[in-house]
Amino acid sequence: MDQKVTKPQPPTEATLQRLAGVVGARYALRDDEDKQPYLVEWRDKYFGAAAMVLRPGSVEEVSQLLAIANETHTAIVPQGGNTGLVGAQIPFESGHEIVLSLSRLNRVRDIDAADNTITVDAGCVLQSIQDAADRVDRLFPLRIGSEGSCQIGGNIGTNAGGTAVLAYGNTRDLVLGLEVVLADGRVWNGLRRLRKDNTGYDLKNLFIGSEGTLGIVTGAVLKLFPRPRDKATVFIGLPSPANALELLGLAQERTGRRVTGFEIMPRFGLEVVITHGQNMRDPLAEPHPWYVLMELSGGGSPGTLNDTASDILAEAAEAGWVSDAALAASEAQAGDFWRLREVVSETQKHEGGSIKFDVSVPVSSVPDFIDEVSAACKALEPGCRPLQFGHMGDGNIHSNITQPVGADKQAFLDRWGDFNDVVHEVVARFQGSISAEHGVGRLKRDWMPRIKQPLELEMMYMLKHQLDPNGILNPGKVLPPQN
Repeated sequence: MDQKVTKPQPPTEATLQRLAGVVGARYALRDDEDKQPYLVEWRDKYFGAAAMVLRPGSVEEVSQLLAIANETHTAIVPQGGNTGLVGAQIPFESGHEIVLSLSRLNRVRDIDAADNTITVDAGCVLQSIQDAADRVDRLFPLRIGSEGSCQIGGNIGTNAGGTAVLAYGNTRDLVLGLEVVLADGRVWNGLRRLRKDNTGYDLKNLFIGSEGTLGIVTGAVLKLFPRPRDKATVFIGLPSPANALELLGLAQERTGRRVTGFEIMPRFGLEVVITHGQNMRDPLAEPHPWYVLMELSGGGSPGTLNDTASDILAEAAEAGWVSDAALAASEAQAGDFWRLREVVSETQKHEGGSIKFDVSVPVSSVPDFIDEVSAACKALEPGCRPLQFGHMGDGNIHSNITQPVGADKQAFLDRWGDFNDVVHEVVARFQGSISAEHGVGRLKRDWMPRIKQPLELEMMYMLKHQLDPNGILNPGKVLPPQN
């Protein structure tokens, strides 16, 4: 393949004035203090610079902005709620890029309970979509820790996962149609509500997970589901991840798709949460090496699934897989159980430096994978503290490695590349993925040639060239520069 995407150019003052003229001075931020919130990743891993931050208020304005940017070869970095974990939403340090914030595009355009669909702007906060669905007695099942601030456009751009993937799928599985502004400013209206459409290529899937490198999503039609009438939430102590795998198999065998959450956490993770979180406590009387948070949901009579969960736990305890368990007696207590899982990442920072991985392996391989990653990391850095937790039900484990007690934080973080090699080699042995739900962005971009076949990369570059020949959309993200 001899086609290469061209490189964008620094914007001239005339270009900046043209761009600002589209949205108005109020929504064209050039002051350093005004721009700052858009230039820093929330974990303080990436710090960028930008010539301007633009906040368009309509699809038409996004279209005009991209037409100008394409004409002038000006780089555009789309940004949602700035909750991403791989640096895709942060501009580089040159200061030549434009951040395009979609936060003003935040309308729920339509909701149809009979059709089980909701049509929204890309800037809608995820929780507002959940709330809108709830008001018509429906469920939008995407559940992630940042749902109070992340935006659906970013969720679509990264193909976000979350805690309900094993029952409902990733974001990709929840999208029926998209509206996308292409690099040259043309608007593709693919906001279809069809459950079946076999007329050619599935264009929407080109943009889901593309992290703003092929087009900018401005609207989406999303699937809704009947709201569960019955739910059982259980916090479970058990000896090992292998026992957790046995429990998962038993629960799915007994209930099928009613297992809507199955999260695993080590004792170290629970200790971190209890120590550094607010109003957190251990639901069980004694400590256990590992924990599972299991949720069953369904449409039956309230209380039925509590009985089902109790039967599953009794059978698992008899087999020696479960040591103790607490079944939530109320929605409030179920919420308390979930908060123990949801605040792991934010409380872990109080233990010092943390090197984080978002990886996936076949579900059946999770126990062996956890063991091998822990052993490999401890061999690399004696005293480091693996904190591997997450979505065991779909094989997505967040293999976080906390610095040794008393170690120098920056010196530990400087070894991120060494840990990358160690953890990703284990992932490769298990035929897994180095990015399960957070995307590639800047963090994992340079690993792409090591994990993708040459033909796969060639096809990706071909798509990039055809849809963004001037290379203005989120340059330097996802795909490494071509030689």
